[in-house]
Amino acid sequence: MNTVNFSRRRFLQTSAITGGGLIVGFAMTGCSSTPAPLPVASTEGGWTPNAFLQVLPDNTIRFYTARSEMGQGVTTGLSTLVGEELDVNPLDMEIRLAGAHEDYVNPDFGMQGTGGSSSIHAHYLHLRQVGANTRALILEAASQDLGVSASSLSTDNGFVVHGGKRHPYADFIATAQTLNIEADAALKPASEFQYIGQETRRVDAIAKATGTAQFGIDVDVPGMHYAVVVRAPVARAKAESVNADSARSMPGVTDVLAIGTGVAVVAKSFWQAKQAAAKVEVQWESLPLASVSTETLRRDYSAALNAGDGVEGPVEGDIDAAMQSASTTHEAEYWAPLLSHSPMEPMNAVVRIEGDEADVWTGIQFPSAVPGLVSRVADIPAENVRFHQTYLGGGFGRRGTPSHLVEAAEIAKATGKPIQLVWTREDDVRHGPFRPASLMRIKAGVDEAGNLTAWDASRAGGDISPDTFRGLLPALYPWMGDSMVEGVANLSEWYFETFATDESSTEGLFEDYDQPNTRVTHMTVDHELPLTFWRAVGHSYSAFAKESMIDELAQAAGMDEVAFRLQNTQNSPRLNNVIRVAGERMANMRVPAGHHLGFAAHHSFRTDVAEIAEVSVENGKIRVHKVTCVLDCGQAVNPDIVRSQMEGGVIYGLTAALYGGLNLENGAIKESNFHDYPMLRMDESPEIEVVIIDSGTKPTGVGEPGLPPIAPAVANAVYKATGQRLRSLPLQLA
Repeated sequence: MNTVNFSRRRFLQTSAITGGGLIVGFAMTGCSSTPAPLPVASTEGGWTPNAFLQVLPDNTIRFYTARSEMGQGVTTGLSTLVGEELDVNPLDMEIRLAGAHEDYVNPDFGMQGTGGSSSIHAHYLHLRQVGANTRALILEAASQDLGVSASSLSTDNGFVVHGGKRHPYADFIATAQTLNIEADAALKPASEFQYIGQETRRVDAIAKATGTAQFGIDVDVPGMHYAVVVRAPVARAKAESVNADSARSMPGVTDVLAIGTGVAVVAKSFWQAKQAAAKVEVQWESLPLASVSTETLRRDYSAALNAGDGVEGPVEGDIDAAMQSASTTHEAEYWAPLLSHSPMEPMNAVVRIEGDEADVWTGIQFPSAVPGLVSRVADIPAENVRFHQTYLGGGFGRRGTPSHLVEAAEIAKATGKPIQLVWTREDDVRHGPFRPASLMRIKAGVDEAGNLTAWDASRAGGDISPDTFRGLLPALYPWMGDSMVEGVANLSEWYFETFATDESSTEGLFEDYDQPNTRVTHMTVDHELPLTFWRAVGHSYSAFAKESMIDELAQAAGMDEVAFRLQNTQNSPRLNNVIRVAGERMANMRVPAGHHLGFAAHHSFRTDVAEIAEVSVENGKIRVHKVTCVLDCGQAVNPDIVRSQMEGGVIYGLTAALYGGLNLENGAIKESNFHDYPMLRMDESPEIEVVIIDSGTKPTGVGEPGLPPIAPAVANAVYKATGQRLRSLPLQLA
C-alpha cells in the first residue's frame, strides 16, 4: 500500500509514470447516492477528479481512497464496496492512500476527514455505483472490441468472460478511453453479493504482518532531524525565561528554539533530543488554571448544576407537571473524568520545507488541515504543500487535532532541516487535548404502568467545539490572523455558554427512550483545558449516566431491567429489537456462583448496541469475565471487521471504565505514562461474543458504538454483586 499526493496539475503525469492505463474518476462529496456523469480520463487527459479507480496495462486494479486507515479497517471496507460492483476481489486490488484535496470532502463533515464512524455509511452507495459504472464501461468496450453483444458477456474478478475465454479488463483500455462512462448502471441485489457480507482478511493484513506498512513514525527522509518539545505543565502557559545551556552542549543537539507551544530541542536522533529536552529549564507564566485540581472541577460543575442557569437543549412537554404526576421519581448524579486518548503510536509528523514548497508525512484524521496549516506557518502557497498520508497507529479522535503538525512545521521552518517531531508518551498523557470531564444529573419519573414519563437531564463541563475551532480555523482559513482565530473561538465559547448547547456535550443523554416530557440543560464550565473528541465523543460518558439511571428506575419501579427497556423503546424499533435479542440471550445465560450480569443498551452513530457484562467482585476488585455484544449496524460489509471494532470498543471502553482518569493537581496532570494511567492487560481482557443482527438496511457506524454501553453494563452488574451503585468513573468500590 503506497502513499501518494494528488493535485489537479500533477496526477495524470504521475499516473503515466506509474503505469498509465485507464483512470476512472468519481465524486465522493455529493449528497446524492448516484454520482454525476463524469468523463473518463486517459493518461494524457486533463481532468483530475478527487478519487480514482485505475486499470493498468498489466490488469492491476488500483483504488485510491481518501479515508484514513487507523486500524478500523476502512480500506478493506471501501475497497469491498467498489470490488463488489466492479467484480474484482478487493484482496487482489492495489490500494493507495490519497493526499489532501478539496474534492475529498466527507459529506458527513463538510470537509475531508475520517471519524464519527461515518466512512462506510457515507460512501456505501457512492462507491458501489463507481464499481458498477466502471464495469459497465468495460463491458461496453469489450462488446465493441470482440464484436458481440454486451448481454453475452460476463465478468469474473477482473476478467471479461465470453465463450469460455477470459479477457483481462486491461485488454479493453484503449476502447474504453473513447467512451463516456454511464452514471447510473444497475447495482447488484444483495442476493448476488460475492464480497459484501463475507468474512475475509484485511487488504492491509500482509503489509502489517510483515512490517512493510508505513506509519508516520516509520518515515525517514534524507537529512532528517528529530525534535522534542518542552511544554508547560499547566495548559496554555507561555515561557517567561529559558535556560538551555546544558541542553545545547549535549551530544547530537543542533538547535534549541522557542516555538508557540514551548521550547523545541532538535537533535540527530530522537533519544538525543529527548535526553536534552530534560535539561531545559523553563520559567512558565502563572495562569488561573494553576490553582485548579480535580476536586475544583467537580465542585465547580456541581455549583453550576445547582445554580441551574445553563442553556436548555431539547425541551418537550411539561416536565414539571410530569414529575408531579409520576408514581415513581428518582434522581442521581454521575461523574466522568478527564481522559487521555493514548493511541499506541505516539503523535508524530515529518515536515520538510525547501524554498516555497513543503512535504508532510503523517497519519491524520483530517488531511484537509495540512496544506493550510503548513502554508500559514511556513509562508508558502497551500498548493505547494504535498501531503503524504500514512497509516495511523490509533486515532480515537486525537489525530483529528493537528497541533503536532503545527509544531513540526514551525521547527522545520526555523531550522531549515527536515524535522520529525515526536510526542513522548508523557507529552500525550499530560498535555492532551483531553476528553472533557462531565458531571451529569438526571431526574426521571415513571407512571404506575412502568412507562417513563419524564426525563430531566443536565450536564456541566467544558465544550469541545471551541477548541476544535481553534485548531481547524487556521487550516481552513490561513489568511486569518492569530487574534481573529482566537476571537472566533472565544465567540463560539460565548455562544455555547449563552445561546445553544454544543451537541457533542449532551448527545446520547436523552434520545433513546420514549419519555413524552423531556428537558436537557447544559452548563458550560470552562477551566481553559485543551479538549477534543474522544472515541464515541459525548456518548462515551452520557451512556454511563443514562443507562445507569435506567437500571435504577427499573429497580425503583419494581421491573426487570430488560422488560423496562423494552416497554420504553417502542418508538425506536431497531434499538428495541437489539434489546429483545440481548435480553433473550441474557435470560438463557448460566453463570458461576459469584458472577453477576449487568445490562445496558445505547444508540450512537446510527447503530444500536446492547451489551451484557458478566462480572465478579473479589477483595474489592472488579473482574469482567465475558461481554456479550448484540448490535444492528445494517448491512455488515465485512462481519469480521464489525466484530473486531466491537471488541476494540469494548476493550477501550472497559479500560476507561476500570482505570481511566486523569487528575489535576495545581493545574497540571499528575499521570504521565502507562504505569499510572494503565491500559487493560491481556490477562484482564474478557471473552467477547459479538452477535450481528442483519436488518437489511444501509450500513451504519461500527468504530465507536461498541464503547458507550460497556461502563454502565459493568456498573449495573457490580450493583447486583455488591449492592453498591457506582456513579463515578472509573468504577471503584467503597
